[in-house]
Amino acid sequence: MRTSFKERTKAFPTFVLLAYTLTWLFWIPTAFSGKDFKTTPWLIPVFLGGFGPSVAGIIMVYRREDRTNQRDFWKRVVNVRSITAGWYLFILLVFPLIAALALGFSRLVGDPLSEFSMLSRLASSPLMLIGTVLLGIVTGPLSEELGWRGFALDALKTRWSPLAASLILAPVWWAWHIPLFFIRGSTQFEWGFGTPSFWLFTIGIIPLSVLLTWVYNQNDRSILAAILLHFSYNFTLGLIPLSV
Repeated sequence: MRTSFKERTKAFPTFVLLAYTLTWLFWIPTAFSGKDFKTTPWLIPVFLGGFGPSVAGIIMVYRREDRTNQRDFWKRVVNVRSITAGWYLFILLVFPLIAALALGFSRLVGDPLSEFSMLSRLASSPLMLIGTVLLGIVTGPLSEELGWRGFALDALKTRWSPLAASLILAPVWWAWHIPLFFIRGSTQFEWGFGTPSFWLFTIGIIPLSVLLTWVYNQNDRSILAAILLHFSYNFTLGLIPLSV
């Protein structure tokens, strides 16, 4: 039997608890180890923990939805035709264009441009570029969006408007990242806890959540669209580090 709207709304706290548990079970011990996860066996639990939201989303879909909704869930993950060419351009270029405008403005006011060491390395090695793109899609976008947008957002939208659902989901999504600020080798650890970069990330996740909801809804609830937009954000942030 198809899950009712009321049941889906009540499922949101269960999803959050499950997503946090599946992730923090791996990340918190890594943080306490004090090791750089990239150069130690702690790389494996950090990688596995990143899949907490998507695994939680899949579990919730199979526990609470009928076969029709289960098939629809996977269709929305893989259906490339649900996104038009114009939306593909927007999804993949919006963050690089925003970054370019920000860099241009910084240059106009006399601020020195950031060093683009990662961009230089990728430009000199096509194989590294391919590997970085594939890894960038898996770690973060694919490992999270089947949960955050694929299940949690829809659960919230059964009771609240898309904007309200985005604003509710944003702090939950943000708090999920907290252990990363204490794991050596992570981008968040390099930013530091309580630093200006930390607060910029905290504030920025709100409009990012709203934008993801808008793109998701405009593309017939395409989970693939959310995955690609999340990737575009992460990839741009990797090329142009967040440092203030």
